Amino acid sequence: MSARPTFTRRRAIATGAAAATATLLTPAVSASAAADRGSSGAKPTIVLVHGGFADASGWNDVIGKLQYKGYETIAPANPLRGLPTDAPYIASVLASISGPIVLVGHSYGGAVITNAAAGNPNVKALVFIAAFAPDKGEQLGVLLNSYPGSLIGDSVQGVPFTNPDGSAGTDLYLRADAFRAAFAADLPLATTRLMQATQRPFSASSLTDVTQAAAWRTIPSWGLVATEDKAIPPALERFFYKRANAQVVEVAGASHVPMMSHPTATTRLIESAVRATG
Repeated sequence: MSARPTFTRRRAIATGAAAATATLLTPAVSASAAADRGSSGAKPTIVLVHGGFADASGWNDVIGKLQYKGYETIAPANPLRGLPTDAPYIASVLASISGPIVLVGHSYGGAVITNAAAGNPNVKALVFIAAFAPDKGEQLGVLLNSYPGSLIGDSVQGVPFTNPDGSAGTDLYLRADAFRAAFAADLPLATTRLMQATQRPFSASSLTDVTQAAAWRTIPSWGLVATEDKAIPPALERFFYKRANAQVVEVAGASHVPMMSHPTATTRLIESAVRATG
């Protein structure tokens, strides 16, 4: 007879203690969770779009820095099949993202993002990293030849291919003997040899495709000038960014791939866009 009351009393004490503990902890846990949700809600998704002769791995160091700081980061594979294909594809990636977006483009990726971001109210900032920022009606090949200094024209090799509809196309590759000087002269030789061997070509039609939209006309923009860029002349980058009324930084000595050779400077510029538009 005595065992039952003892068991009941212990059970009641344990139940009461658990309830008291839950009462004390629940508000703290809820507040912490709410703070986490609020923090993540305040941070935009960073979308990083690569250009020609490259893939998304070129953003790896920048991605690591952004993720360390708590940013959701996406670096989709740019198809590199020309603006009529690439811009809608990246636009579809953007449409899948809830909440604010800071959209970043490198090189040809800059042309892609200024087409893809048009009409998407979630894109709060455009960041151009040694990139094209064409206006509606412009062609990249014409723009590239408007300033001296690019080595790309003398460094590419064309490889014919057949499109699914049977029409002929040409893929552009950077030759092994020209890749480092034209694209990434401030990176170690071993790195550029790997980059050259694994490069993704882009369709030559990208140079003649007509830009259909210029999102930088309505979306705040930031731009990074690579002062030793031998792919897109620095003077052309300055022209683009000035026309877009962009906030500009110049990275002295940077080649065409500052996101690889100067990832900290690149990340800081992206964060400047986040802070200004958050």
